[in-house]
Amino acid sequence: MRKRLGMITPSSNSVLEPVTAAMLHDLDSVTAHFSRFRVTEIALDEAALGQFDASVMLPAADLLADAKVDAIAWNGTSASWLGIGRDRSLCDAILARTGIPATTSTLACIEAVRALGAGRVGLVSPYTGDVQRRIAKVWAGEGIAPHAERHLGLRDNFSFGEVPPATIAGMVRAVAADGADAVVVLCTNLDSAALAAPLERELDIAVLDSVAVTLWRTLDLAGGDIARLAQWGRIFQTRSAIR
Repeated sequence: MRKRLGMITPSSNSVLEPVTAAMLHDLDSVTAHFSRFRVTEIALDEAALGQFDASVMLPAADLLADAKVDAIAWNGTSASWLGIGRDRSLCDAILARTGIPATTSTLACIEAVRALGAGRVGLVSPYTGDVQRRIAKVWAGEGIAPHAERHLGLRDNFSFGEVPPATIAGMVRAVAADGADAVVVLCTNLDSAALAAPLERELDIAVLDSVAVTLWRTLDLAGGDIARLAQWGRIFQTRSAIR
């Protein structure tokens, strides 16, 4: 039975749509559908934080509902610095408006860490230092205090998609060398999904790319077969504890 996955997408993101399509290329029973709203920068000032108000995100969910998708994901990591409650409230609002179950990239990444039983989590992102520190605090509130981290100090969301995969791989290796037993690449505009499985074999740790993990959780939420994507990393061999 065909599964349709709806993805709410930052407007300046150039990575998650082609990567998600590539991951689903051989699954003729699953399709992904995207609805954008405006996001151009990641920072802690009022204007940047205001980009993620539910009043501009929910209309994107309404449009996805017109395509009769089976699950909806906010394919972005904003709750990692705004607070996890923002995403939980957003998912509740999407379900109430559309009747469609919802998740987010941040919730999916946290659930993936828990599903894998990781104890020392490395955090890799393109963000500025103050955003990275806020993320560490928010994640610590969920019982996942980053063991090690690397960040690039970037603010412009479009620029994240221009970061070479080799740079991202180097950051993953660095936090692994610091003792992490799982690494979260936290940003859905970093081109790292194809790195996960090779780095897992090289480093013998779990590598959790945000785009891949969002697909993992959304497909599971829709009742799809996540194991058919096992070549994209360990997480696709692991079921979420949340049903």
